[in-house]
Order: sequence, then C-alpha cells, then structure tokens
Amino acid sequence: MTIFQAIIYGIVQGIGEFLPISSTAHLIFLSKLFGTDPGTVFDVALHLGTAVAVLLFFIKDWIRLIRAGFTKPKSNDGKLFWLLVLATIPGGIAGVALDKYMGGFNNTALIGLMLIIMGIVLYAADKLGRNEIDLHRIGVSRSLLVGISQVLAVVPGVSRSGATMSAGRALGITRESIARFTFLMSAPLILGDALFHAKDLGSAKIPVAPFIVAVLTAAVVGILSIRFLLNYLKRNSFGVFAVYRFIVGTLAIILFFLKVIK
Repeated sequence: MTIFQAIIYGIVQGIGEFLPISSTAHLIFLSKLFGTDPGTVFDVALHLGTAVAVLLFFIKDWIRLIRAGFTKPKSNDGKLFWLLVLATIPGGIAGVALDKYMGGFNNTALIGLMLIIMGIVLYAADKLGRNEIDLHRIGVSRSLLVGISQVLAVVPGVSRSGATMSAGRALGITRESIARFTFLMSAPLILGDALFHAKDLGSAKIPVAPFIVAVLTAAVVGILSIRFLLNYLKRNSFGVFAVYRFIVGTLAIILFFLKVIK
C-alpha cells in the first residue's frame, strides 16, 4: 500500500461510509482496479478513521446523550440514548456472526445488482415515506426496525447507511432525522468493527506512514461527508444517491460481463 493508494482508499471510505452508496462496494471495486487487496491492516485503518470522524463530529451530542441516558433516562435525550443502544444491537450481532461469510459476496455483478436494487428501494422509500417523525419521536419499534435493517449491509452494495435511511424513510422519519440517527448509531458499530478485526492483526507488519495517512484521510473526508449530507437533506431528497447507485451498479455489471473486472 503506497501513500497515494492510502489517500484514495481513505477518501473512498470517508465518502462511502456515510453517504448511502456502500463504502464496501466501492472499496472492493477499487481493490480490483488497483489489483491489490488492502487486507485487514488497512480495513482497520479505514474504519478507525471513519469512527474518529463520527465521534468527533458528534462529540457534544454523545456527551449530552450519555449523561442524560444515565441521569435523566425519561428525558428526550435520555430516551434517544437508549434507543440508539437498542438499534446498535442487531447490527453488532450480525457483524460478528456473519463476518466470516463476507468474502463470498465479492462478485462484481452481484455487487452491481445490489447497488441497483437498494438504489430503487432508497428512492421508493424516500418518495413514498412521510415526513412526520423527528429524532425524538422515533420510538422503540422504529429504532429496532432501523437497527435490524443494518443486517442487510453484510452484502456489499447494500450499504449500512443506505439500509437504515431507507428503513427510516419508509417508517415516516424525516430525512435529516434518520440521517442523524444513522450517524449516531454508526459510531459504536464502526469502532467495534475496527476493534473486532484488529484482533486478527497479530504480529502483522504495519506500514506506519500509509496506515496513519489512511486513518487521517478517512477521518477528515468522513467529517466533511457527514456535514454535507446533514445540510443537503434539509432541502433535498435521496434521489441523487439512488441515481448514482443505479449508474455505478449498471457500469459494474457491464464491466463484469465484458470481463474487465471479475
């Protein structure tokens, strides 16, 4: 992994982790184009970077929510904290239980198909979903359903944020609220993913400079992506992301059948 490649991987991770376009799909495509597998070391680096991004961006929110969760559990912030805890459980369990099967979904055509399907789902959910439920009125059942939707993200091309935002919009949660809920919920999951895979590093030799560059790049780009999406959704729909998914998915399928990439 060169410094240049670490920067590119960091940029792709920082954008794809938070926008509903599937970071895993784009990282797999990138590895096929580069002809190199970044491996566990850089998987950890990239997830550490985006974990840092979401933790730093929402640090004040997390301090307030954690404090309220333990001191004022019946307040709006206290309830939201425990709803976030509830929503992370399905994703955490699925991530550990299904991790060993991830390698079986690296087929480019399958990933392209999932990009298209989830793009259609995202568009339909956003188009048909009502804008009725704000962040503090999500409730237990909606939180659990949004959390369960993350299980689908085990398949590259689905996207954790794409699945949760689609589920949220279908349940009538406002665009900005489901985006914020998704980001807050993703903090422990992304960090947990990095730590879970860190156990496999063992005595692996870590190229320090590219590792640090990957972490920093993913963190900086991740912060910018979060800020962008929260501002964008105040006035716009998820339509552009659905169109992007359709284009990239179609291109991936074409390149697969042309045997340009496997």
